[in-house]
Amino acid sequence: MGKARMAWAPGKFEELPDGSDLLCVDVLGTQFTVRWGRGVPLEQQEIMSSAWARCASTEEPLAPPPVDPTDAQPFSASVTYRSRNDDAGTFRLEAASFEELAENLTSRLTVAAILANAGVLTMLHACGVADPATGAVVALVAKSGTGKTTAASMLARRYGYVTDETVAISPDGSVVPYPKPLSVKQGQGKAKRQLGPDELKLLPAPAKPFIQSIVLLNRVESAHPIAPELERVPLADALLALIPDSSSQAEFAEPLQSLCRLIDTVGGVWQVTYSEAADLPAALEPLFQPQPKAEPEWEAGPTDEVQPGHISDGWVRRTAAKDVVSIGSDLLVMLDSEIVRLSGIGPAIWAASASPVPLVQLAEDVGRVHGTPEGYRHAVAAATAQLIQKSVLTKGSA
Repeated sequence: MGKARMAWAPGKFEELPDGSDLLCVDVLGTQFTVRWGRGVPLEQQEIMSSAWARCASTEEPLAPPPVDPTDAQPFSASVTYRSRNDDAGTFRLEAASFEELAENLTSRLTVAAILANAGVLTMLHACGVADPATGAVVALVAKSGTGKTTAASMLARRYGYVTDETVAISPDGSVVPYPKPLSVKQGQGKAKRQLGPDELKLLPAPAKPFIQSIVLLNRVESAHPIAPELERVPLADALLALIPDSSSQAEFAEPLQSLCRLIDTVGGVWQVTYSEAADLPAALEPLFQPQPKAEPEWEAGPTDEVQPGHISDGWVRRTAAKDVVSIGSDLLVMLDSEIVRLSGIGPAIWAASASPVPLVQLAEDVGRVHGTPEGYRHAVAAATAQLIQKSVLTKGSA
């Protein structure tokens, strides 16, 4: 697989007159400068410098204000940041233990960088590893606590470590590495330990990583290890799974359509079902190669705007959506950051309710599309009530 190339610079620090150090890191293009409080010993500062070495910034450090510990919170730090769009700010962190401070710092840096890139990068809650020879990245999407970090630590002994937290994808398909410390559980109720990828002997990310495959992690507990199984995920199911595990996707002008286009470029979404992370490197090997492309399975949904104005008592109107895509006979509707799947008579109800409509008329409109079997009006009324409950429809009141 070619020789892994070291792709990070040594940590950057500046000794301050009061004895504190500056830690300068780059997280997804946002520059952070961390100034440790007096309660953080030099040894622990060095632990953090090592853990964050692959994210070290080459920019000039900013100037965080000094921060002193308190009796209740003896470990502290202040952070100043500036993003590529010139957003800037400062925040303070305090904790009862160094481990808690380190975990909180990792979380706050990640959140601030994600917010700075909202609507610019597609950011999947995933670990990412890359083929050192080609730069092809496989993003493994999963919720917190379901195996991302374990998978990353296992896979990155064979593939380059991109991140264990956020796979950030540019519109051209390139991936912005975020080789942060890995947050490793230490036990119930304890703060996660921040272990640097060098300490875990993980391979570095290649110079120009790009997204090749997107995979949903499905780890199952089993008394007897099961062989990993790869299967393609239907597009609608993939969107429903990815939206909750993406960050700020709703900030895009066309959040569902942009995600569909990304899925098209990687040849669809996969799911790997497994029980042992040690089995993943061999199981995922085919996904570092280009996947066959198919014709798009989706098209943009109805784009006519919702008619504003008062809704009469007993009438309904659909809620303004951020984006709508049609997949087969289903509609996927994105409202704020939530995605709702409309099946059966749902798409017909959606189409008929762009402007306020009484329930009797709505039933007639749906009947023209789906027919009028016995009880169809009751079915339309029941479906309408469900859609009102899900905020897909708005009902007028007196």
